[in-house]
Amino acid sequence: MRRFGRRQERQIDYWPGFVDALSTMLLVIIFLLSMFMLAQFFLSREMSGKDRALTRLDRQLGDLSSLLAMEHDAKERAEQETGTLKATLKETQEAAQKSEAEAQARAKDSSAALDSEKAQSAEARSQVETLNQQLGALRQQLTGLETALSAAKERDQQDQVQIENLGRELNAALAQKVQELARYRSDFFGRLRQVLGDRPDLRTVGDRFVFQSELLFSSGQVRLSPEGHKELDALAAALNDLAKTIPADIPWVMRVDGHTDKKQIRSAQFPSNWELSTARALAVVHYLIDKGVPPDRLAAAGFGEFQPLDPGDSEEALKRNRRIELKITEK
Repeated sequence: MRRFGRRQERQIDYWPGFVDALSTMLLVIIFLLSMFMLAQFFLSREMSGKDRALTRLDRQLGDLSSLLAMEHDAKERAEQETGTLKATLKETQEAAQKSEAEAQARAKDSSAALDSEKAQSAEARSQVETLNQQLGALRQQLTGLETALSAAKERDQQDQVQIENLGRELNAALAQKVQELARYRSDFFGRLRQVLGDRPDLRTVGDRFVFQSELLFSSGQVRLSPEGHKELDALAAALNDLAKTIPADIPWVMRVDGHTDKKQIRSAQFPSNWELSTARALAVVHYLIDKGVPPDRLAAAGFGEFQPLDPGDSEEALKRNRRIELKITEK
């Protein structure tokens, strides 16, 4: 029993010390981890700042690279120019070494060139003074031109007034000629009415004298009938008398207009009423020319069925629309 008790008394309890050591170690580890994390935080901030700084440095480095390249190019050009200058200097030195006399001659040439430059400068100043004088003269000419332009504008206004007056006078003269022509036309129609007689197939419509087509042509034909010859002979005689009485300064012409009814004609000779009406008007014109009427006082026109006097469909209406009209008008 004593031995056993002594053994128990001699046995040492290490566990509390071990726990204390572990706790201390754990605190140290936690402290180290905290310091590591704190250092990591500051390091990341520092690295972020360094990244931005590196970015700025990269941009600056790029700018510096561009500047360096430009500087390099400038340096190369400068070196080339320097080399050229060195070569020139070397040549000059060699030339100076070869002959001092030549150097003196060059100095004299330079002096002469300087004198020439001075002379040219004086001449240039003289030319500038001359140009200033010429500029003053041009300004005086410009003033004179402006004055002349103002006078020309006034004359133009006066001419415009004269043109307007001439226009009014011309219009009055034309109106007078038109009135004279209307009087001669009225006299001609009156004389023609006396010659041909008062007949229903001959009538005056406004300023036109109207022949029914049946009086001059057979149905669908363009050859004048014998009765048509007789009627046109009287017309030609009256027209020739009129040509002798109208003054030469009145530009008149008798227009012969051919008209058809609305019935369509289609043949190899006359594909439509246009051709028929025009051919009849031309037949009248050619006959009048053969009877001595001046050709320059005649004109022919065809209107087909498109200028009817009567829009009806009756036989009487169709007959009225088949006609030859004579109209004395201005050229």
